[in-house]
Amino acid sequence: MAKSKSDYFGLGRVVSLILAIFPFTAWICGAITRFTEGKIVAGLIRLIFGFTIVWICDLVLMIISKHILRLINV
Repeated sequence: MAKSKSDYFGLGRVVSLILAIFPFTAWICGAITRFTEGKIVAGLIRLIFGFTIVWICDLVLMIISKHILRLINV
């Protein structure tokens, strides 16, 4: 069910899109997803700037390209 590099805990596109619409859930899910991927810096960026441009980028990319923003792919 869960694939690596999938959105919000391996959930489907529709569920991830619904979670990304609401700023608070996008903030929490985005930070937790990055920390579980081992991307500490990206997780911290999510926690600090999650309610600003990062949330808007997540929402736009989720609608257009079907995946959430990956800030650091290390």
